[in-house]
Amino acid sequence: MRTHLTLAALVAAVVIPATAQAQSYTTGVGRSVVVEEDAPVITVERRPEFREYVVRERVPNYVIPDRVVVGAVLPESGVTYYDVPQRFGATPYRYTVVNGETVLVEPRSRRIIEVVE
Repeated sequence: MRTHLTLAALVAAVVIPATAQAQSYTTGVGRSVVVEEDAPVITVERRPEFREYVVRERVPNYVIPDRVVVGAVLPESGVTYYDVPQRFGATPYRYTVVNGETVLVEPRSRRIIEVVE
């Protein structure tokens, strides 16, 4: 009986972290990023309209030396973040333009959540 409990504890110690890892992904620099699956983002159908909105608003382009990728963290200063208008869906994220690409950013961590294509 004790052997079964020890084996069950060992299996749990291996399986639980693996399950948690399945809810994240790794960026190119080896950092793990947790994705908030419940947080709504701009739907595929609304993306062209959203990109047009960003162009009309003349949002300044912030240039970084790296590629714009999901999971990248933007600098603390120099970047301005804007609220996503309600008509594109309620979202906790903000948007900005980096290297000519519109991105959704988690405001507290400044982590790019999505590149709006």
